[in-house]
Amino acid sequence: MATERLVVVGGDAAGMSAASQARRLKGPAELEIVAFERGHFTSYSACGIPYWVGGQVAERDDLIARTPEEHRARDIDLRTRTEVVELDLPGSRVRARDLDSGSESWTGYDKLVLATGARPVRPRLPGIGAHGVHGIQSLDDGQRLVDTLRRTEGRRAVVVGAGYIGVEMAEALVARGYEVTVLHRGEQPMATLDPDMGGLVHSAMNRMGIRTVSRAEVTKILTDEEGRARAVATSTGEEYEADVVVLGIGVEPRTALARAAGLPLGPSGGILTDLSMRVRGHENIWSGGDCVEVLDLVAGRTRHIPLGTHANKHGQVIGSGVGGGYATFPGVVGTAVSKVCDLEIARTGLRERDALEAGLRFVTATITSTNTAGYYPGAVEMTVKMLAERRTGRLLGVQIVGGAGAAKRVDIAAVALTAGMTVDQMVSLDLGYAPPFSPVWDPILVAARKAVSAVRSAGV
Repeated sequence: MATERLVVVGGDAAGMSAASQARRLKGPAELEIVAFERGHFTSYSACGIPYWVGGQVAERDDLIARTPEEHRARDIDLRTRTEVVELDLPGSRVRARDLDSGSESWTGYDKLVLATGARPVRPRLPGIGAHGVHGIQSLDDGQRLVDTLRRTEGRRAVVVGAGYIGVEMAEALVARGYEVTVLHRGEQPMATLDPDMGGLVHSAMNRMGIRTVSRAEVTKILTDEEGRARAVATSTGEEYEADVVVLGIGVEPRTALARAAGLPLGPSGGILTDLSMRVRGHENIWSGGDCVEVLDLVAGRTRHIPLGTHANKHGQVIGSGVGGGYATFPGVVGTAVSKVCDLEIARTGLRERDALEAGLRFVTATITSTNTAGYYPGAVEMTVKMLAERRTGRLLGVQIVGGAGAAKRVDIAAVALTAGMTVDQMVSLDLGYAPPFSPVWDPILVAARKAVSAVRSAGV
């Protein structure tokens, strides 16, 4: 039997999970694996970067699950600092450039995996390329920021954007002793929440000493005579002094290669695949991780949801397919958690805006409860918002903002969404109870009870 060659483009979660799973199923005599990674690092936790920057994680390498050398020891020809710059689909080959020497070469493939990830959104603004301005997506990005923080004498930081990356980086900079200002265009921070829940985040951040400015459209990064960032200007005419600027605007799928090759892309610009993570219309090409769109099981449409949990699952599915097995990735419900200092933030399913865009009629229920029995020492508040379909009572989404123990309660809702449960069914869930862990009626159940009443009141 002739040896096949698998080429993997991208050496982080999805790409190397796929390569590793394929290697488990097929040995080197059956499958040669060549992987290209444009950075220095492989198989690392990008989600852990803010906690390394903030000092909660001691060393950068603590975030690395498997080094390039470890992959090579498993008969994977991993080439770091090498960027694939062209896909030749008719010729079944890729053109790669060594980023240190500049030399280029073609490599043929029988099977191809695209795991090119995502890139930080960098708006086209004057000064956006100045020294001291950082986007955070890869471990290389994190290293550059840490190096800047070590060299910077001032202690003022501006974070542009207040999504997951923005609030997590704000916390990291506070932990390093910086005076932090967060600027964002929206009505409230955390646009992944409804504005009323985002308002809770806004108030809590201000109480923590993080200056949070809403409706602040950044127009320019002002620089000093040496070309370093010194302030951020907004459309209101306000200027916010900064010794370092972190872009937390979000990320977009890195799909220029796929687009140039004519591969199918979705509304968010992510690559479209089938349930086995094969690129639609291409038998021998798979894709996974932050560069793809996935099926939203609640809304019934594809979305770009870049999370490490998904990427690792994609890689396992892809590796099984490449290795001759079978697996599928059925979709997601949009679950995510984050924190800023002592505040926990979580969401799953649809926001009000998502439900409206999907053409769904819905009711909402919002409650405030505590993480433990109210009389138990240390009880702290949390707010739970629940969306349910108006006629059927089907759960559509849950958002949670609160103290310790709030965020992971969203997993209950994620399971309920995946199972297609109604809020009436949720009320009967047999959840664990003891005073140190929850009130006798868990906040999720209290919200479900209120949602049931809202559904009945709304009628048809």
